[in-house]
Amino acid sequence: MDRRSKVELFEQLRREYEFGIGTIKGVARKFGVHRRLVRQAVNSALPPVRTYRQRPRPVLGAVEGFIDGILEADRQAPRKQRHTARRIYRRILAEMPGHAVAESTVRNYVRDRKRSLGLLIRETYVAQSYQWGGEGQVDWYEAYAELAGDLTKLQVFCMRSMAGGGVFHRAYRSATQQAFLEGHELAFRHFGGVFRLLRYDNLTSAVRKVLRGRLREETERFIALRSHWHFEADFCTPGAGHEKGGVEGENGYFRRNHWVPVPKAASLEVLNELLLMRCREDEGRLIDGRSQQVGQAMAEERNHLLALPAEEFDLAEISFPIVDGGGCVRVRTNAYSTPVRPGTTVQVKVYPAHLEVWHDGRCVARHERCYSRCQQILDLEHYLDVLERKPGALAGSTALEQWRRAGRWPASFDVLWQRLIDRQGRQHGTRAMIAVIQLAREFGHDAVRQAVDTAVKLGCSDGAAIRYLLTCAGQQRPAPEMAEVGELTRYDRPMPCLTGYDRLLDRDQEVAP
Repeated sequence: MDRRSKVELFEQLRREYEFGIGTIKGVARKFGVHRRLVRQAVNSALPPVRTYRQRPRPVLGAVEGFIDGILEADRQAPRKQRHTARRIYRRILAEMPGHAVAESTVRNYVRDRKRSLGLLIRETYVAQSYQWGGEGQVDWYEAYAELAGDLTKLQVFCMRSMAGGGVFHRAYRSATQQAFLEGHELAFRHFGGVFRLLRYDNLTSAVRKVLRGRLREETERFIALRSHWHFEADFCTPGAGHEKGGVEGENGYFRRNHWVPVPKAASLEVLNELLLMRCREDEGRLIDGRSQQVGQAMAEERNHLLALPAEEFDLAEISFPIVDGGGCVRVRTNAYSTPVRPGTTVQVKVYPAHLEVWHDGRCVARHERCYSRCQQILDLEHYLDVLERKPGALAGSTALEQWRRAGRWPASFDVLWQRLIDRQGRQHGTRAMIAVIQLAREFGHDAVRQAVDTAVKLGCSDGAAIRYLLTCAGQQRPAPEMAEVGELTRYDRPMPCLTGYDRLLDRDQEVAP
């Protein structure tokens, strides 16, 4: 019975005792309760607080000294390297196998002992008020999502307005500096302006070294970001995440409400569109202690934010690698293919989701960024000119295998390739297949794929037919217009007279011997 129900029962007992039966025994018999409970109700309208008698703990008593020794030693250990209750429980199982104590019992005892030893201190926080557009807080947190059927661990960038309560969340595969910079730009455009102050942890994307007090040695890119957007930065005390409790609490709220159940999306771009939609849905939320909904507060705060700069901030990380003998450039331990000749110095621009290879003022290659280590990311199109001279290398090339895994080399390509080999031989047939793939530079990969599918269905085994299928759509002439038969009478002419020709024919027959 909960306390509310017990208070209601006490009311009935008191009423029956005062205005009804009037005896302890009679009231107890009527309600089917003990006479002691009736006496308690008569003496007080509120039930007494229930106390529990201290019972002996023979199992825990055998390990109390072991636990106390660990906690006493933790007083001299670094804060983040002290024992948790679970770690102590596992040590008991490993070092004292004859004592089968429950983990919950250990947890309760460790909590009480940490309080008494001063290892568990609950601080008192002072509520803060914020000016419109005055402060925003930035943080990263981890979350999982199912992308194209695979469970993927993601890093989520979050920026929260402290005055308005608006938020911006965006997921990345890794919390790189490029993702950090892009998250700022997209968040500022989402809010419609820039906060005068942003508060951070001591994350490596912004801080190279923590100095004395509030001083920090910041990274070059972060200084440029701050200068471009005209905001000031403040960093929390190491290990004191409560100094930016607004964004910490927002991360937990958003994870519980929008990452549960685990979201499913076809790609990371689709997932980020979903997260942006959830951010806008939260604008209808009313935060405790405030009189305006989040969306209304954001609209009012937008007028107090710093204006967005006219020019954009270059998010790319620039490097100048040399193309190696495999036709690749190495970026952060990974090799990316490029059509540029080996030995050439190129410019590489690294973004959060992709990278670009530039040469002679134009982008010659673009790859999705790989966050693994020591991987090869190859594009078959970058090797077609080489394969024309070395057609035998196509069948076993790594670039072809990656195209197959990515779905860019369908089964119809293999069928056409085999037909070309049967008709022209392996070397010439492979060159003809390479020429078909090169048509994608002019017509696009999807158009070439459709043309090959059509040619295979028609039983074609000639590369020239693929080009005809790609160009025949533009060669079709419009159908002639229908004309009424009666309108053609104006072209009628009388039948010619052939009498003169007949006379000439008769004369020729008379002259002939």
